[in-house]
Amino acid sequence: MAAAAGSDSVSRGLRAMFFMLTPNESSFEKVEEVPQYVQQATPYFVGLMLLELAVGALMTGSPVVTLSDGLTSLSAGMISRLPLLVMRGCELSAYLYVWDHFRLLELPWDSAWTWWLTFLGVDFCYYWVHRFAHEVAILWAAHQVHHSSEYYNLTTALRQSLTQQFTSWIFYLPMALAVPPSVFAVHIQLNLLYQFWIHTEVIRDLGPLEWIFNTPKHHRVHHGRNIYCIDKNYGGILIIWDRLFGTFAAESDKVIYGLVFPIKTFEILYVQLHYYVYLWKRSRTYKTVSDKMSTFIKGPSWKPGKRRLGDHVDNPKVTGNEIPHGPKWSLTFQVYVGLHFLLVLWTYHKLFESKMVLSQLTIFGMTSYVLLTLTSLGFIIERRPSSAFLETIRCVVMVTLMRYSYLRSPLPLLSVPTEAFVSLSLLYWALQSFSQLLSIKKKDD
Repeated sequence: MAAAAGSDSVSRGLRAMFFMLTPNESSFEKVEEVPQYVQQATPYFVGLMLLELAVGALMTGSPVVTLSDGLTSLSAGMISRLPLLVMRGCELSAYLYVWDHFRLLELPWDSAWTWWLTFLGVDFCYYWVHRFAHEVAILWAAHQVHHSSEYYNLTTALRQSLTQQFTSWIFYLPMALAVPPSVFAVHIQLNLLYQFWIHTEVIRDLGPLEWIFNTPKHHRVHHGRNIYCIDKNYGGILIIWDRLFGTFAAESDKVIYGLVFPIKTFEILYVQLHYYVYLWKRSRTYKTVSDKMSTFIKGPSWKPGKRRLGDHVDNPKVTGNEIPHGPKWSLTFQVYVGLHFLLVLWTYHKLFESKMVLSQLTIFGMTSYVLLTLTSLGFIIERRPSSAFLETIRCVVMVTLMRYSYLRSPLPLLSVPTEAFVSLSLLYWALQSFSQLLSIKKKDD
């Protein structure tokens, strides 16, 4: 019986990734009963990414993802979920408030009609969330994170924004006037999960399904910086909204991925926040209040004298021969960064697992450690001169947290090797920092 139940759970989890759950098995009366589909999907994320690596290597003879870009994408995904340690998701919180105070009618939560209506409603709202995120500069400042990779693979799907969740909730509020929160809570997760597997080049064409559904072929266009790709194919699960509203483009020329002006860095906080700084600096170059405000509320390409969405006259020409940014770094450092990333990933997992029993101060401290680690590893990937000093500080913090049992090895058997590895890491970077200080002193003398 237990084996059958486990098999059924795995089946539901896998089918949730492809929006293949039925109304009967995914309808719940109360929000508290709704499974955490996204949180439970981690094994499927990992499994599909490994499958993509294997199939991609067989098809092309080369890896579909680089360590530097893949870890940056995973880091962005980790950062995007950190607010959930201290609050419920903005979309669901706002939805519940409107439902409790302003609903006009109450559709039955256990009706298949309600389930399918919610599916269409969530997907329609997502289309507009996504479109506004491209057409309003201050919203693009959040969403550009997802487009910042110059690669296109399943890790790219996890490259999410820390700040986008603080505005996207607005677009779903009309549904709260009639659709029960428990039904909405199911579909907002399933809509997100579906969009994971379409971030791949391994799947080329799905035939007749391309007319109705968003597919890897359509979404590759959305991630392109070719002129024909920009601001196209916003759909979540369905591509019909793009066909209806004139934002559809079929894949034709080779798609070159990434931002129009690539940022060429793996520093995770810069990836998340740089565009806000850019908008602020750009707005200060304009004299009138109207132009200053327009910098934030009109399109990212807007300039005074141009239409609301601007144009692409200043875009760098796409030749099809672009080479993605990828700094040269040794295999030793790749292994080092990979191991420390796995350690912080384990810490991150345990933090979410035990958040209900931790104090707010502990959560804040551990969150700060996660951010420090992801930042420092990005510095190492970039081979920044300051990486030795930052990594020394991080290793000191890590040793201290392990000393007071805030950090633990994934397995008891690995406790001693992990502590030895962390201690050697601290020693190495302390010596590197000392060497750099001596070099600076000699130059000053």
